[in-house]
Amino acid sequence: MITSVLPAPRRADRAAADASATAWALAARNGDPHATEHFVRALHGDVLRYVARLSGDPQTAHDLTQDTFVRALDSLPGFEGRASARTWLLSIARRAVADSFRRAAARPRLADAHDWQLAVERAQPSGLPGFEDGIALLDLLETLPDERREAFVLTQVVGLPYDEAARFIGCPVGTIRSRVARARATLERLLREAETEAVQAT
Repeated sequence: MITSVLPAPRRADRAAADASATAWALAARNGDPHATEHFVRALHGDVLRYVARLSGDPQTAHDLTQDTFVRALDSLPGFEGRASARTWLLSIARRAVADSFRRAAARPRLADAHDWQLAVERAQPSGLPGFEDGIALLDLLETLPDERREAFVLTQVVGLPYDEAARFIGCPVGTIRSRVARARATLERLLREAETEAVQAT
């Protein structure tokens, strides 16, 4: 099952983590280096996974993550905590990816790499049960339409609640649920087909 490969954090755990990260962000507004370090550490993994999925270029995922945090730290004095720090940071990450697309469109591309495994290996520890299955599933995400992939990544990989993902993307929560359900159905079908092919090959 997909949920066993990419378990979403429990709502209570995610809410506590969001509250903690937001508190660190608010404390970091006044230049507290200790708070800034905790803010970056708390959300670095989420940003890295998100930009890797959106950008389609894992080779630049770390650069985009760094760019996101540079922008965020520059804008931090204006952060008031009306949204969680994670939602605020992911919106900055989204703009960083969009800007990278615009820059890439202005110059010729020498290669079109789609090595999702590299980004996933960098974003997650490799010693966890089900890690290889997780990589296989994440590889399949590139076959999804952009809107469904983003909804799935936000809710099932990053762990945003559906209502928060809907506010982040700017669409009704029912649309998010529909996109995730369709993405899940497609991924389940592709996984079943891959398993069948593997059995037949052996």
